[in-house]
Amino acid sequence: MKAMEIPQLELSVSQGRAFQPFEADAAAQGFNAVAGVDEVGRGPLAGPVVAAAVILPRAFTHPEIKDSKLLSAKQREKLAPIIQQTAVSWALGIVDVEGIDRLNILRASLTAMAHALQRLSSQADLALIDGNQKIPVEILAGCRSNADRPLYQKTIVKGDQLCLSIAAASIIAKVARDQIMVDFDKQYPDYGFAGHKGYGSAAHLAALRRYGPTPIHRRSFKPVRDLLVSVLGEPNKCIAAVSRP
Repeated sequence: MKAMEIPQLELSVSQGRAFQPFEADAAAQGFNAVAGVDEVGRGPLAGPVVAAAVILPRAFTHPEIKDSKLLSAKQREKLAPIIQQTAVSWALGIVDVEGIDRLNILRASLTAMAHALQRLSSQADLALIDGNQKIPVEILAGCRSNADRPLYQKTIVKGDQLCLSIAAASIIAKVARDQIMVDFDKQYPDYGFAGHKGYGSAAHLAALRRYGPTPIHRRSFKPVRDLLVSVLGEPNKCIAAVSRP
């Protein structure tokens, strides 16, 4: 059976506001469950990509919620439980390093978003997605096989700055991924994951050169792949398979 195309919904854009009323516009058009969706962790050399989907109550606002990149770690950690407790529903989707290397980072990110939407306790009928890439039909179909209504999508470039529910999702995803990397830091203490969270900082690259990649490094990413090829002659092995004492 031919896959049904998912409509790309057109919503109005208001000027002169910190957050534009995408959720209110959608509600006025008859949508009952509008989820903001964002992901964190496309760029790091190590660790998973994490997405969050958040459905906020109608007319909800909070003066401190903004794009997670504009907040300190302490501010994000303060806001995350407020969002979780206030939300109609929220959920995470995680794709690990093996999935990233198998799918590629873009497809892994979209898959994480689809998993987050699928795990919402209240089924969304509209997803407001950060960026310019909607989730492909085949990915959604694999994650939402039991969905009883279609999911419409609206992509919003810089959505984490323009859309409240996407900003809320960005905070939830960022806090969750940071904690995952803090936990990995305990397993691999030589790499500084609690600080750089897997991104390619000078300290991280120096540790990679000194100790070699761990099982949580993304072998499909060039700095890791090049190191494995230069040391081992092929990119599919890990040098630091266990943490050092």
